[in-house]
Amino acid sequence: MVVYKNKVEWRGGHEGYTWCQNGVEMKFSAPPSLHGMPNVLTPEDAFVAASNTCYLMMVIWAAERFQLNLVSLECEAEGEVEEFIDRTSWVKKVTLYPKIVVKGKAKELVQRALDMALKYSTINQSLKSEIIIKPDIVIQQ
Repeated sequence: MVVYKNKVEWRGGHEGYTWCQNGVEMKFSAPPSLHGMPNVLTPEDAFVAASNTCYLMMVIWAAERFQLNLVSLECEAEGEVEEFIDRTSWVKKVTLYPKIVVKGKAKELVQRALDMALKYSTINQSLKSEIIIKPDIVIQQ
């Protein structure tokens, strides 16, 4: 079993600080719309980024397995928050927009690699949010 650790500390007001086991550390806060600070990581940012970064790493993994000649890869992500009348909310849907450029392979093979990446994405498979993939696949000859 693999265990990942994280530590957070309150720094006063609506500011916190976090340390990740791989050495990353940074300030975080609630979003400014929820009385937080601007220009720092928020839990909502981290949630969407976790989905997006895990998917990107798995696309790279799948591209290697399918022997795709990867030219470029980027992915934007959007998290859609549903708010309820009692002021609770949850991230209902995460939409990932990968743009992948590959040399000399069939578009269907690239799509299979993208599908496999989602299937094996630890973070995305752990979320109760709906995960939507809207790819832009470019094949170069």
